Amino acid sequence: MSIARHLQAILVLPFTVAVLVPTLLVWSSGADLTWGAIPGAAFVGVGLALVVRTVALFARVGEGTLAPWDPTRRLVVLGPYRYVRNPMISGVLAILVGETLAFWSGALLAWTVLVFAVNAIYMPLVEEPDLRLRFGADYDRYRENVRRWVPRLRPWTG
Repeated sequence: MSIARHLQAILVLPFTVAVLVPTLLVWSSGADLTWGAIPGAAFVGVGLALVVRTVALFARVGEGTLAPWDPTRRLVVLGPYRYVRNPMISGVLAILVGETLAFWSGALLAWTVLVFAVNAIYMPLVEEPDLRLRFGADYDRYRENVRRWVPRLRPWTG
């Protein structure tokens, strides 16, 4: 698995969504850090940990990347995927919530809501049907036991 493939996917997707666009929004609005910087940093830390963990699982277990144009070859149902079906998006959203708190920015809040809305539409209409085609009954069983956005209290053992 090429590191260049992963870097390309990371730069195009989570980096753009969680770093580049928020930086431009903060810069253009002149927002400064607020009282929310400490809880914001906690959200960013949790989100970053989720993104790093899921990217590593996609590479090691899934034999692919996070990008739709270079998807995993194997279904990944380990680590945070045992609790929730979309931990990578959850991680990105946690980063965005942290940035919103840190800068107390309406523009960042709107961006966070937009990112969630796009993913809430994309996942059931595009990604999940593709996963069903590629992984069949294994994905159906996983989908029946692990929710899209709300984490399970106990890990699914499949």
